[in-house]
Amino acid sequence: MLNDSGGYAAMEALALVQGVLARVRVGATSSADLVVALTVLREVREELAGWEPELIAAAREQRVSWAALAPALGVTSRQAAERRYLRLRPSDTGERTGEDRVRAQRDKRAGDRAVAAWARDNAAVLRRLAGQVSSARGLSPHAQHHVDQVSQALAEDDPASLLPPLADTHTHLKATHAGLAAQVQSLTDQATRIRHTTQVMRSGSPPAAEH
Repeated sequence: MLNDSGGYAAMEALALVQGVLARVRVGATSSADLVVALTVLREVREELAGWEPELIAAAREQRVSWAALAPALGVTSRQAAERRYLRLRPSDTGERTGEDRVRAQRDKRAGDRAVAAWARDNAAVLRRLAGQVSSARGLSPHAQHHVDQVSQALAEDDPASLLPPLADTHTHLKATHAGLAAQVQSLTDQATRIRHTTQVMRSGSPPAAEH
């Protein structure tokens, strides 16, 4: 029985394959049966491959830890569980293979750690600029909303938490507070360079020349 897309429902497909296997084992199958069974098996395999990352993503959204997922996925560590997910899930950033996705995710995390370390080393500079941005006046309601996000981040202990909301204020400050906007852009560019350099060093490729 075919489903709406012209394929077999999973349970029916497995039953078909098992039936062909049973006939193979008693020498009572045909070449046509084998071709059909192999085709159906491929379709089932492709469907299952799509189910697993979807289920893992749903579990993670419900805060199931990688350590808890590891035995369900047949691996022995949280790192292996996450690695399996990254290898299976569809890429949303252009990587061609599962290994490329794993490497890209690790490079991103390394870049994030480098930027966080830089932010902690320059906490005083970041907090001073954030304080100046928070004190900006004469802003539109939309711009004020972004500035308020900076004020909220100032209350957090980690200075790295200031970087995203600060970067978001740049566009909204340019018209009325060009000097502050320029300082925000300078810090954002520096963080971007640190992240890029870290990722390039991990990949072993020379950084592109800046123009």
